[in-house]
Amino acid sequence: MAFFSRSSDKEIALTITPKTFYKVVLLIITTTILLTALKQATYSLTLIFIAFFLAVALNAPVSWLSRHLPWKLKDSRTSATALSFLIVVAVLAIFLANLVPPIARQTQSFIVSAPKIVQDLRSQNGEVNKFVARYHLQGQIDDITKELTSKLRNSTSTAVSAAAGVINSVFSVLTILVLTFMMLVEGPAWLSFVRELLPERQREHADKLRHNMYRAVKGYVNGQVALAFIASLLLLPGLLVFHVSYPFALMAVVFICGLIPMVGHTIGAIIVTLIALFHSPFSAIGILIYYFLYQQIENYLIQPKLQANTTNLSPLLVLVSVIVGVSFGGLVGGLVAIPAVACLRVWVIDYLQTRNPAGALEVPGSSPKK
Repeated sequence: MAFFSRSSDKEIALTITPKTFYKVVLLIITTTILLTALKQATYSLTLIFIAFFLAVALNAPVSWLSRHLPWKLKDSRTSATALSFLIVVAVLAIFLANLVPPIARQTQSFIVSAPKIVQDLRSQNGEVNKFVARYHLQGQIDDITKELTSKLRNSTSTAVSAAAGVINSVFSVLTILVLTFMMLVEGPAWLSFVRELLPERQREHADKLRHNMYRAVKGYVNGQVALAFIASLLLLPGLLVFHVSYPFALMAVVFICGLIPMVGHTIGAIIVTLIALFHSPFSAIGILIYYFLYQQIENYLIQPKLQANTTNLSPLLVLVSVIVGVSFGGLVGGLVAIPAVACLRVWVIDYLQTRNPAGALEVPGSSPKK
């Protein structure tokens, strides 16, 4: 009788057929090509996503207009979309007409006073030279002068680059407008086409899922509009306190910039600070600090709470989704992070409810119900 037994070693052989090997290689190559294409198409995807969010934001007023248009134009989505675009363009034209002339006048005033500033800088008895001599800053001034001289020598290439940037920006805006127009006009038809491809027993469920996702994305867009309005309203006292010219026109600038996720307030701060600089350096520094403090309050207090209410996500999940989205995809990632997580939440809840229709679900990450 054996007290100890020794089990024999088992060998497992894994056979990979040439067909499977070729499939794996083809999958790796295809994935690499797709990832490379996505990386190269980042700029185009940014334009498409911006147009998509604009289409979602304008969908409700366009649908309302199409139902209330008179005579033969009633229920014409193309006419309603064209009318909405005309209204938006008219508002922008009025805004620019009220903002550009004052900026041009202040710029002209600065150009007229520039010779006096230069003369004062050159004068040995000027206040600036006395300040430089008192604190022994002549060496630093010489370095700055040399750097400015070298940059001015390359001003032609800089001007060409700036002109190319302006042209590119105009082209981008036109592209976004065209994409938004086409999405608004053809969107319902494409949704109906996709619905017809589904089996009839799944259409009602798909309609419910699509409606919930649309509400989540619409909530995000409405939240962004609300954030832009709050920013323009709360920055008005700072503009008045620091005596920044044309405060109500700059409110509109802050509102438009606030609609741009992630970088909008940075652009707005630059514009407002430059306008304040025409009044005085103290006003420029003061409004810049005021804008910076508000931006921190919005980023960590107002935005997470507001977007949580509009997308039904918790403030923590909103903040985490933005951080992860920016780290993975930069501007595009930050742009789509919150609505993507909101849509993912809708899909997860729908999936869990389908698996367990009798149970009530409390999904972590949802904003608390009042």
